[in-house]
Amino acid sequence: MEARNEKRICLERPAREDLISKLPEALISQILSYFPTKDIVRTSVLSKRWKSVWLLIPGLDLDSYEFPDYNTFVSFVNKFLDFSRQQNSCLHKLKLNIQKNGNDQSCVTPWIDFVARGNLTHLDVEFGGRVLKRECWEVMPLSLYICETLLHLRLYRVLMGNFESVSLPRLKTMCLERNIYPNESSVESLISSCPVLEDLTIVRIDDNVKVLRLHSQSLTSLSVGYNPGDLMHKYHYYSEKVRENSGLVIDAPRLKYLTFVYERSKSKIVRNLSSLVKVNVLSSFDISSVVGCSEQQMAHNFFTGISRVRDLIISESLMKLIFFYLQGDSLPQFCNLSYLKANVCSTSVTFLDVFTKLLESCPNLKSIVLGLTCLTDYTVESVEMRVWSVPKCLLSSLEFVEIKNEYTADDGVLEVARYFVENSVNLKKLVLHLASSFLEQGNPALLKDLIALPRRSSMCQIVVFNGLNGRALGIF
Repeated sequence: MEARNEKRICLERPAREDLISKLPEALISQILSYFPTKDIVRTSVLSKRWKSVWLLIPGLDLDSYEFPDYNTFVSFVNKFLDFSRQQNSCLHKLKLNIQKNGNDQSCVTPWIDFVARGNLTHLDVEFGGRVLKRECWEVMPLSLYICETLLHLRLYRVLMGNFESVSLPRLKTMCLERNIYPNESSVESLISSCPVLEDLTIVRIDDNVKVLRLHSQSLTSLSVGYNPGDLMHKYHYYSEKVRENSGLVIDAPRLKYLTFVYERSKSKIVRNLSSLVKVNVLSSFDISSVVGCSEQQMAHNFFTGISRVRDLIISESLMKLIFFYLQGDSLPQFCNLSYLKANVCSTSVTFLDVFTKLLESCPNLKSIVLGLTCLTDYTVESVEMRVWSVPKCLLSSLEFVEIKNEYTADDGVLEVARYFVENSVNLKKLVLHLASSFLEQGNPALLKDLIALPRRSSMCQIVVFNGLNGRALGIF
């Protein structure tokens, strides 16, 4: 009886309305644009009306690797763009990740040409996978360089082609990775012809550009350098042929954030960086002499150019450059510097000698994060550390020090920690990340000695972590 009543109630209940299908097609396509493309395509089987609705979506994100084969991928994109052409629909966002071989047909150039002539705002094209031969890369069409609606552009492993004029009045973000350019002047023209460009990333390769000149009145964030995998794959080529007379010139008065990633150019000239807030030097970095300018003078110009920075993150190789530079000159004053992060490997030189001289140039420093990777001679040098002069920042502004010694069992880390604890007047916290091997070799006794040290700052708190697993060992 109950089953019969439930059946009657179900029959009397009105069928649920398909409210979504009643929405205008433009609104449906806008909603669909927030889903992955492969899920959007699946909606075509819902009903006759939905069969073509997905083709009106304003954004397309495709990876050729997700198709059965490359020809199927090409056929799919061609049909989509043909429909867009017939319906006069506008594709605003296009992202293509293309895996192709030497025998696969070239078709990306006409695709980009079509969308660039519409109202394109975001374009992301990547030739990835095992594409190493440049005959597989494709040329960007001239229409791309005069796309007046474009806001975001990312190009990875493409041929930039010969473009005579550039008009990208709305472009704010550009990422150029491992591309080939016609010549040096084309890159300079491309950057300087983007009047509102704010964020620029350039990952270089052997790209026909000896001296990379970046002039921009609007740029606020810049990352430039090389892919470490490329440098390893062609080490001799990059270290000898490419670096010969190579250079980097940056002239950007509004630049706030500057990152060097394995930047290998011999000459580095930075101008008009009065707005600079943060400089990040990742791994390999050097400066060598070029015709008409000594290595010492080039280093002086570089350090002077970034001396207004507030946050500075420097690699081990830049620390070595500072050491050699200090043999004949003093660093400029980094009066605005508040945060300093440095990685240091010291085997043949007295680390504290270099580092304290760097600190002497940072009178208002508040935070230090120090990575110690190889300190083999500290047993001999530790006695000398006690007699070093104390930089101004330790007597006035320094509040936080973090020392990371995660992979070596050297007790020199305690000598460095001791230096800061004994000399920092306003130090509030000292954080130590110690190697597991260090903790297992009976050195906790030395750690206890450090904790028992009279602290120059009554506010100083010492926090100790196991560097391998991140587990806190105590707060003292």
